[in-house]
Amino acid sequence: MKQTLLVPELRELLAERRTDSLRRFCEEGHPAIVAELIGGLDPGEIWQILRLLPVNGRAEIFSHFDLDQQAELAGGESRQAMASLLEELPHDDRADLVQHLDPQVAEQILPLVAKAEREDIRKLTSYAEGTAGALMSSDYATLRPDMTVSQALEQIRLQAPTKETIYYIYVVDDQHRLIGFVSLKDLILARPAQWVRDVMHEDVIRADVNEDQEPVARKIEKYDLLAIPVTNGDGKLVGIITHDDAMDVIRQEQQEDVEKFMAIGGEHQAGEYLRTHALVHFRNRVVWVVILGVLGLVSGLIVQNFEGLLLHFAVLAAFMPMLADTGGNTGSQSATLVVRALALGEVGPRDVLRIILKEFQVSVLLAAVLALVAFARVLAFGGGSTMPEGYSLVWVGVAISIALGLQVISATLIGAILPLLAAKMKRDPAVIASPALTTVVDITGLLLFFGTAKLLLGV
Repeated sequence: MKQTLLVPELRELLAERRTDSLRRFCEEGHPAIVAELIGGLDPGEIWQILRLLPVNGRAEIFSHFDLDQQAELAGGESRQAMASLLEELPHDDRADLVQHLDPQVAEQILPLVAKAEREDIRKLTSYAEGTAGALMSSDYATLRPDMTVSQALEQIRLQAPTKETIYYIYVVDDQHRLIGFVSLKDLILARPAQWVRDVMHEDVIRADVNEDQEPVARKIEKYDLLAIPVTNGDGKLVGIITHDDAMDVIRQEQQEDVEKFMAIGGEHQAGEYLRTHALVHFRNRVVWVVILGVLGLVSGLIVQNFEGLLLHFAVLAAFMPMLADTGGNTGSQSATLVVRALALGEVGPRDVLRIILKEFQVSVLLAAVLALVAFARVLAFGGGSTMPEGYSLVWVGVAISIALGLQVISATLIGAILPLLAAKMKRDPAVIASPALTTVVDITGLLLFFGTAKLLLGV
């Protein structure tokens, strides 16, 4: 969210040409906070402020704008100045920006970028979107195994000013193949005369350059890494993915799962709700809403088919909201747990029988509790309801309780099975779990409820 409280004050400083105050404001504040505060200004006004800073300070603030705003700003600055700014941005950030730029703008800027940086951008943008290669940075420190610790520390001093992180330093051979890593702590605690090969860790947790970015981010989270090295098919070190980039991926994937779970399609970026046109929001939602609306007609047909039963036992209608809510709640609970377990790699489609057994045990206990609640509800408030002669309120309560209990069991099992089926078919479990779950549970619930009640009541 863009902070607009200081926008009038910033505009006043610009109008009064108080450049010293603006420069001090940018230099004394954290770049992320400065970017948030000036982000509410127009692009021209933002550039008036950024041009007051040296290019490295300008890049620090610029890197904290979201990609859309960066692309918008890039189109409004001179191409040479933008090329200089690109050279100062973190390697992965500038690659992302170039991919986000209008192709014509990118073609004008890239030839002005220094050759080494331009080649680095070309290499990083060549990897498929969503892979470790597309997420990684080529900004890492390396050592050779035949160095002494003293030589290694001297080498790190030389590399440190231009590297994103030096807490992990990767050891490579003559062909740049990754053979181990050392932490800065390892080097500080080792004796100066020791060889790097003797203090390095050979068991390296790594990612393949073509690996999907979400499992890679999960590795960083699971093993509590500051960064993970990325290698190609030959085992050569080509980049690293840092902890902050991994957390961005996990947040993005969680956001996508939530949106898919609520039947919202399309691509979504954090902080883009107000920027997205209403027609785009409509397009992202309408397909599933229409599909589920049409399928919802089936529920209406089921109710219509049991109209005679409702005429005889009006008390059944009073439990239809509870039926829908209970089925949806219990089904969503089991679906959420299974989707989360699938996402974390705790279970897979092969565990279907174990999952069904566990959810069945839980559902039976839930069904027993809710059946008792329903039975008590019938006895307490069902005395004035219409029913044929010869039927006791107790027996009607038993029928409703059994029907509701069966609904709870079936909804829970359906909620667990649907994500597993989606995973088996290589589909996203979150897409299938919630939209399909609600409709399927409603249809099966009504069939079980009315079918059981009709069978037990003999109508």
